[in-house]
Amino acid sequence: MTLDFSLFGQEHVDRYVETDGEVGYLWNGVSVLILTTTGRRSGEQRSTPLIFGRDGESYVLVASKGGQPQHPGWYFNLSEQPEVQLQVKGDRFRARARTAEGEERERLWASMNEIWPYYDEYQAKTTRQIPVVVLDRI
Repeated sequence: MTLDFSLFGQEHVDRYVETDGEVGYLWNGVSVLILTTTGRRSGEQRSTPLIFGRDGESYVLVASKGGQPQHPGWYFNLSEQPEVQLQVKGDRFRARARTAEGEERERLWASMNEIWPYYDEYQAKTTRQIPVVVLDRI
């Protein structure tokens, strides 16, 4: 499959927010939300478009960074300040993040890999265990 990166990064965030997800919710055949974290050093709000899955009422993210050796900045931010903002289409709400461990992580990893099969490829590129993040509305 050839991926379309014509909507990416800050432009993806801007278009998603402006249109309540009419533009940007579906990206390369998967659903995307906007995660807003508080910068751990700057204290500034940082928004990132991310592929997500669901586990009951919870939202699930994978901190893959395409298999790079270091976790993405948003993961470091929510690790220090787990209260975040999510936008799913027009629904904006606060959530609390935690990293899945053990059996839960394995189950959610398999579920997320069904949504985006590249996650296994990303894991093969790095020695770090790619975190799976669970977000619950608060």
